[in-house]
Amino acid sequence: MKRKLIITTLLTLLISGPSLVAQENGKELSLTLKEAQDYAMQNNKLVKSAKLTVEGSQSDVWTTIASGLPQISVSAGFTDNLKLGVFVITMDGNAVVMQVGRPYNIPVTAQASVPLFNAPYYVGVETVKLAQKLSASNLQSTEIDTRQSVSSAYYLILVSEESLNILKNNLANLQETLKSTKAMYNSGLAEATDVDQMSSNVTMMENSFSNLQNTIEVNYNLLRFQLGVKPDTKIILTETLDDLVKEINVNALLTQDFNAMKNIQYDLVDKQEQLSALNLKAQKSKIWPSLSGVYVFSNSGMGLTLSSMNWYQSSYVGAQLSVPIFASGQRYSSIQKARIDLEKARNSKEMVSDQLNMQEKQLRFNLQNANMQYMSQKGNVEVSKRVYSSMENKYKQGMASSLELTQANQLYLQAENNYISSLMNLLQTKLAFDKLLNNM
Repeated sequence: MKRKLIITTLLTLLISGPSLVAQENGKELSLTLKEAQDYAMQNNKLVKSAKLTVEGSQSDVWTTIASGLPQISVSAGFTDNLKLGVFVITMDGNAVVMQVGRPYNIPVTAQASVPLFNAPYYVGVETVKLAQKLSASNLQSTEIDTRQSVSSAYYLILVSEESLNILKNNLANLQETLKSTKAMYNSGLAEATDVDQMSSNVTMMENSFSNLQNTIEVNYNLLRFQLGVKPDTKIILTETLDDLVKEINVNALLTQDFNAMKNIQYDLVDKQEQLSALNLKAQKSKIWPSLSGVYVFSNSGMGLTLSSMNWYQSSYVGAQLSVPIFASGQRYSSIQKARIDLEKARNSKEMVSDQLNMQEKQLRFNLQNANMQYMSQKGNVEVSKRVYSSMENKYKQGMASSLELTQANQLYLQAENNYISSLMNLLQTKLAFDKLLNNM
């Protein structure tokens, strides 16, 4: 199986080149963190929806532009006048009755119209173009959030599996200690309470081990959802915690400059402000006159029979001017509402800018603190491990009680838990800072 996977990978590399982001064999995915992020960009449901929204906005642009282009229509009809109409005229004092038209009539008309000046149309085109840019920014925001979610799930799995390995090793030690305790009890060198204490420790550790296994599967399901794959897809993470930690350069991150205006959240509220400004412009444009032109050509066929039709052509060209005069204050109210919305949008943009700058300062502090906590907890694990090993040797020699060994084991596990928590905190803090600095 492994050989087949290697061959498949090599063939795919030869075909796809450097654009390859994952190796998939049936229902199995082997992914680095970067490959997982790139895979999600193609398969995550939220990203797909955002891409469809961008496509839809492109159609909206063309629809709006097309509404201001020349419109041409052709119509045709057929009339069979079963009984012709008449009108009466007076000639030399006598009433003369005259028929109107012919029994058969076939009108064919072609009409072309074009708006010559329409202020709301021009503003509408600006608006849909900006809306298209906003949908593209929303797509970018969705992609960034998805990359962050994939990273968080990836980290969570690795950290959980590291915790599982710690519990597994600790459980093996406890089981060995329980075995030794039972032997000591049978030899009269230990009490029954020592056996009970060790048995209780093993049971508790087995329960914790089982619960963590279930938690890891939940974390894998979370990653599957972010990747957009089926629930039965097997996922293999090809990067380790050590690999990811080695890539963290705290000093380099802390020296990186921050510009709030380049952040995607600022870009979104900035475009919202521009949309509000265009809405105000659109409301004002409704008080401007509009002018449109029209050209009509018609060819009407009339005759006593369908085989003897006489055709008569006519055409005209014209223009229509529409001037808004009075709308009962409705336009004024709409303009005032648009002004208020614009002020709210400007206020929101300023608020987001302030929040981003405060967040940048806080995340710099958090990253420094997380790095120090990680280094400190890493050292504490080594100390706690040595203390536990020493206490375990003393217990086997009868120089320490089972309670003392249990306490040493709990302190060691607590140190490991603190280390894992500090590691996860460092990874998450670095991830949040990367997102803020557009490093995703």
